[in-house]
Amino acid sequence: MSKSIFRKKSLDRILADVQSGFSDSEHTGGTHLKKELRTKDLTLMGIAAVVGAGIFSTIGEASFHGGPGVAILFVLTAITCGFSAMCYAEFASRIPVAGSAYTYAYASFGELIAWIIGWDLLMEYAIGNIAVAISWSGYFVNLLEGFNIHMPEYLTMDYFSAFKAHEKLAELTAGGKVAELTDQIKTGALAWASAPSIGGIKLIANIPALIIVVLITYLVYIGIRETKKVTNAMVLLKIGVVLAVIVLGFFYITPENWHPFMPNGFKGVMKGVSGVFFAYIGFDAISTTAEECKDPQRDLPKGMIYSLIICTILYVLIALVLTGMVSYKDLQVGDPLAFVFAKVGLNKISYVISVSAVIATASVLLIFQMGQPRIWMSMSRDGLLPKAFSRIHPIYQTPSFATIITGIVVAVPALFMNLTEVTDLTSIGTLFAFVLVCGGVLLLPKNEAGAGKFRIPYINAKWIVPVLFVAGIAFFWEPMLGVFKVENSHEQFPFALFIILSATLTVLAFVKNLSLIPVLGLLSCFYLMTELGYTNWLRFLVWLIIGLVIYFSYSYKNSRLGKELN
Repeated sequence: MSKSIFRKKSLDRILADVQSGFSDSEHTGGTHLKKELRTKDLTLMGIAAVVGAGIFSTIGEASFHGGPGVAILFVLTAITCGFSAMCYAEFASRIPVAGSAYTYAYASFGELIAWIIGWDLLMEYAIGNIAVAISWSGYFVNLLEGFNIHMPEYLTMDYFSAFKAHEKLAELTAGGKVAELTDQIKTGALAWASAPSIGGIKLIANIPALIIVVLITYLVYIGIRETKKVTNAMVLLKIGVVLAVIVLGFFYITPENWHPFMPNGFKGVMKGVSGVFFAYIGFDAISTTAEECKDPQRDLPKGMIYSLIICTILYVLIALVLTGMVSYKDLQVGDPLAFVFAKVGLNKISYVISVSAVIATASVLLIFQMGQPRIWMSMSRDGLLPKAFSRIHPIYQTPSFATIITGIVVAVPALFMNLTEVTDLTSIGTLFAFVLVCGGVLLLPKNEAGAGKFRIPYINAKWIVPVLFVAGIAFFWEPMLGVFKVENSHEQFPFALFIILSATLTVLAFVKNLSLIPVLGLLSCFYLMTELGYTNWLRFLVWLIIGLVIYFSYSYKNSRLGKELN
């Protein structure tokens, strides 16, 4: 049993490790992370992570597909995240330790599942950070243009995008289809044509993306107090801008634009689920700061839930204002907030929004760059990664080596890669983490239920879940029958898994009187995973397979828990 890949760390063991100074495997002095955060700071960090690229960019695409009804999608997504947030909050209250869902999974599911979720979180944060850095670069370049400062095109985009634009330009020009040339193609082709070259290789790279990652990484490296101050300032500024947009936009609403409310039906509303969920994924990042909280068992649950409620209200109001100011058909743009005000002739407001977009996106990057090193650190403490990753800086009291590695992992791809379409992959990784956290709460020992200061209200799921399951069959009977169709049956695999999981949980809820909120969180998150498509499931599985290879070749043999049990 000692060699089992499902060996668990007890809650007492996890807490004892931190109290004994095990937070730094490289220093016998027991250097700890600095405790600086209160409920207000955690709430603002949650808002910083959530109110970012989603409210300034992806909300436009979601509104184009869903119409004014996209406001419903924000509410549904918030409810789904709310179930998960309560599960995170109970874990954070019981286990006030850095590591987020990774640490929680180690206590509830065992080592292998903990490794899988840790590896999954590393993908989520890394790819999300790269996408945010590239997005920030676009906002920043546009902002410079407002000051009549022009950066060469070959310094503001990735090599592959410029090459593809160059080829597309040649193709359309040769075919006499010049009218089909977009501004994006022209910009990319210009970057390719004007870029210097060495040995026939064009020197094209996204320099602003590199610069912002370096600056943010440095800020995270030098301390949590500095990170907190900068985050709080940026959040207050961008909330002020968002509130001003809502109030001002209210006077330009044309109620006729809200009809029809769901022009493409519920399916059209759900088309925006990836972009909308991508906007919400940041709230779990604050759970990685547990060891830097002054009172994590009280403050973490409050910070998570407060930030989620505030962000949902802001998103719903913004969605209604946007779709009320202009037709939803015009909102398939990258900068919807700036676009709608320019559309109604308020160009100066549009410029202010561009400034706030730069700040908002930087704050998202800041929170994510802070979260990822703490997951590296937690996995290293347990021996699943090399010891260097759990090294705490003796002066700044931050996970120094892990922070530097995180900066490199994000900065280098942001220079050369185009990852603006990876929101689906980031979202599926986050949802998978939420599924395991909700499932983990159901597995926590009941005799330790009083250990934390926050408890999920117990509602018996014995009859409610079976009723919901029957209602779900009535509502989704068409897609359920589609699972059995011969053509493209492999693409129905995620939904088939959801049906099996739902049936299993229905039986368990009836037999074992399971708690309702974790069950609803698990099912709703898994359902959203099925909406992200078969291709993203394949990419996600490939990433997990790579992680399993690393686990069985290194982590299993070096596991601290495994060595002590042998």
